[in-house]
Amino acid sequence: MRTARPASPTRPARARRAESAVGATRTGRIGRARRTERAATPIAFVKAVLLAFDKYRADPSNALQEAGIAPSLLRQPDARVTASQFEALCSAAMQQLDDEALGWFSRRLPWGSYGMLCRASLPSPDLGVALKRWCRHHRLLTDDVVFDFSVDGEIASLSIEEKRPLGAMREFCLVTSLRYIHGYACWLIDSRIPLVDVAFPFERPPWGDVHGLLFPGPVRFGASRAGLGFAAQYLSLSPRRDERALRAMLQRALPLTVLQYRRDRILASRVRRLLSERAGESDNAHTIALALNVSVRTLHRQLDDEGTSLQAIKDDMRRAQAIEQLSRTTRPIKQVARSVGYASEKSFARAFRQWTGQSPSEFRRKGGLPA
Repeated sequence: MRTARPASPTRPARARRAESAVGATRTGRIGRARRTERAATPIAFVKAVLLAFDKYRADPSNALQEAGIAPSLLRQPDARVTASQFEALCSAAMQQLDDEALGWFSRRLPWGSYGMLCRASLPSPDLGVALKRWCRHHRLLTDDVVFDFSVDGEIASLSIEEKRPLGAMREFCLVTSLRYIHGYACWLIDSRIPLVDVAFPFERPPWGDVHGLLFPGPVRFGASRAGLGFAAQYLSLSPRRDERALRAMLQRALPLTVLQYRRDRILASRVRRLLSERAGESDNAHTIALALNVSVRTLHRQLDDEGTSLQAIKDDMRRAQAIEQLSRTTRPIKQVARSVGYASEKSFARAFRQWTGQSPSEFRRKGGLPA
């Protein structure tokens, strides 16, 4: 049974012929009109795929035709193709060349190689173990590049050590490899994993804007290694996929490399951190949603899915701050009320009694121990 295809920076589906080379309205096999796609994939990535045909001395004409990419586009350095076109090209190339790595490495990665990585990581107890297994098992496929996984405090990092020169295929290989492992991690735990750092060991190319589309986080160039970093708390999340879900995913594995998960299973933690960092600033739903790059509706819906709400998080943080100040300082209660966001001492006292069963003055008089 054929399984996963390797990563490519596009939004995949089955190979389909596009109606035109750039930005055309894609038409499915059964003739139903699809929405107009934006041509965002740089022609440089197309040329990187064609290098694999050169390596194996194969003719790319059928693959280009399958993707609806006109040969004249290859002579236009600023040209771009749609996600579906690039997907179709990669799909045809992988099958024709029987190499899911598209010529990057010193040996072919036969069809199903990346599916093996997915299957080996699936039964992991949490994401941290899954990523360790992924990095270890990737060495069974090739030692031309080595994945390194580490945790430093609150940040988890994945980096790629290049064991041999990758030549003209370097950028496409590194971009694709990082995008695939990030997409698989999101799929495995069914959660969007925001990136705090994305790095590449080459200078920003003329098509550098596409890297920002592929990676949801700050991207920098000229680093010592390719890598990405994210909050380590995601590592404790357990997988939410089973063998049946894996088989379904492997039929269309490439979407993992471009579709960004909108659901974040630890959104509440991000909201708390943001409120803590923005103490004293406006903290209404609109400003918080804007800072977290989600809609207000999504913010409320996802917090509800996690069993909480924005108001509950605010109240919890205000409660903790109020208890801290009443227990450890002698500040007047009116000042404590204002510092935690209450306009009047009366409204603060009413809220504090709901939290602890005591008034602020009673709480302080009894030694500051929560009821």
